[in-house]
Amino acid sequence: MSDIKLLNENSADFPCVERAMSDPNGLLAVGGDLTQDRLLQAYRSGIFPWYEENQPILWWSPDPRCVLHLDKFHVSKSLRRTLNKNRFDITFDQAFVQVINACAEQRKKNQGTWITPEIKLAYTEMYYSGFAHSVEIWFNQTLVGGLYGIAMGSIFFGESMFSKQTDASKVAMYYLIEKLGLLAFTLIDCQVYNPHLESLGAECIPRREFIRHLKQQISDPKISLWR
Repeated sequence: MSDIKLLNENSADFPCVERAMSDPNGLLAVGGDLTQDRLLQAYRSGIFPWYEENQPILWWSPDPRCVLHLDKFHVSKSLRRTLNKNRFDITFDQAFVQVINACAEQRKKNQGTWITPEIKLAYTEMYYSGFAHSVEIWFNQTLVGGLYGIAMGSIFFGESMFSKQTDASKVAMYYLIEKLGLLAFTLIDCQVYNPHLESLGAECIPRREFIRHLKQQISDPKISLWR
């Protein structure tokens, strides 16, 4: 078991991801803050924050890593039927705060939430800086689904999604991938495996392979070509 590094507010340096624990899988560091500089450094290094209220900030880099290659996105027959009905209106970056609040609320009802008030504030600031983005799904002018994440280089780091109507979050993913393809993105980081992501085409790859993707596709931490 590796020693967990205790971060402080005076340094944004993370330990090498190879030092992450195997149990719990990927726990690497504790503490620090959620400043933009630290978050950007984390994403460039294959690390993300994930913790619950009343916990210190926990930083993770699991092995294996769950990712979705854009060309492997699976459109099921039911999703295709939903898309063909054109029931929803789709927007990008028009209601980021509403999306992150809805994601937090859905997770709180189902299983507790790691989208704490501090996370909301930090990622909203990332949105206003041009790094964080949202996809919104509307039905009769009501927000019924969406997702948000971070775009850097040619990788989109997916954070969370929500759905208040059948297939709404899947529709958000479909249009996200369509947009990412137009912008020459190659990969969505899904972070941690779950069956829903697998049904969309996500797969687990070794962490070293994921880090290789980062080194190849994030050469500059500046804002991507999303906007």
